[in-house]
Amino acid sequence: MAAPTADSIRSLAKSGKYALSMHAERERQTDRITTTELETILAICEIIEDYPEDARGHSCLILGFANARPIHAVCAVKDKPREVLLITVYDPSLRPEKWDTTFRHRRKP
Repeated sequence: MAAPTADSIRSLAKSGKYALSMHAERERQTDRITTTELETILAICEIIEDYPEDARGHSCLILGFANARPIHAVCAVKDKPREVLLITVYDPSLRPEKWDTTFRHRRKP
């Protein structure tokens, strides 16, 4: 897998070239994240953490806001087919013990 960049994620998602893992789909439904919200955050995402050594391949944590709702997604850019793979998707505001109020930084344990 190629190293994900915000530009590659935005571009591929804009073209509809993204897929959700089974885990991401379950989490999307659990947190009641709509497809529209997901597409919105993919179009404006920023990378907040990089995971070059991820066992699943180089991935990253992105943040985007759909209206005022923060949404995180761990994603990778696959080569064949060329698409964004969403590994997990969740609303960090539902986990205030883990994230600061900007949703860009993990809280210290």
